Amino acid sequence: MGFGNIKSDAGLSALNSFLADKSYMEGYVPSQADVAVFEAMAGPPCSDFPHALRWYNHINSYKLKFGSLPGIKKPLDSYGPAQTVTNGNSAAAEDDDDDDIDLFGSDDDEEDEEAEKLKQERLAMYAAKKNKKPAVIAKSNIVLDVKPWDDTTDMKEIEKCVRSVATDGLVWGASKLVAVGYGIKKLQITCVVEDDKVSTDFLEEEITGFEDLVQSIDIAAFNKV
Repeated sequence: MGFGNIKSDAGLSALNSFLADKSYMEGYVPSQADVAVFEAMAGPPCSDFPHALRWYNHINSYKLKFGSLPGIKKPLDSYGPAQTVTNGNSAAAEDDDDDDIDLFGSDDDEEDEEAEKLKQERLAMYAAKKNKKPAVIAKSNIVLDVKPWDDTTDMKEIEKCVRSVATDGLVWGASKLVAVGYGIKKLQITCVVEDDKVSTDFLEEEITGFEDLVQSIDIAAFNKV
């Protein structure tokens, strides 16, 4: 795991890719994992790394509260994408459906006309079997907490605006108002998204765009469907 040299463009690129569909290093709230990566950086990333810059600015807003964030700091290379490690004793896992198809027949050095015919038949079988596999669409169930500016904000109008955000691969679900304190309530709303089409960044940017109504948005839950 790890991003490499987090102060280099390569390290920032790895960080940017990692945060493309994530709000934090671990889980759904800021933690010591975010602090560890934040403190290892030389400063805010440039606009060439928008996801990393968005995360940096968000974590920077917690700077005075770093000591109270949950979790335990680990070495920097404990965070980030998993890296593929190969050695002489390991081999890539093969698709179970492919194991029972020998693409090239026997190992006989003499490849006569009959062997070639058999090979072509097995190649055709393999292609047909692959084509029958249904495409799997990855989806996620997300619960969002949408917070107003104060207790005078029209929560029905906030929900109307949130549900007006529409795009291919996004379906809004149930919602409810949850008391925060001092008479203020937040909108908690569920949606199902297709992972390849809709990112959490998109949802955050669209909803916080209603800046007269929405103060901030948090991800309360994120589960694969």
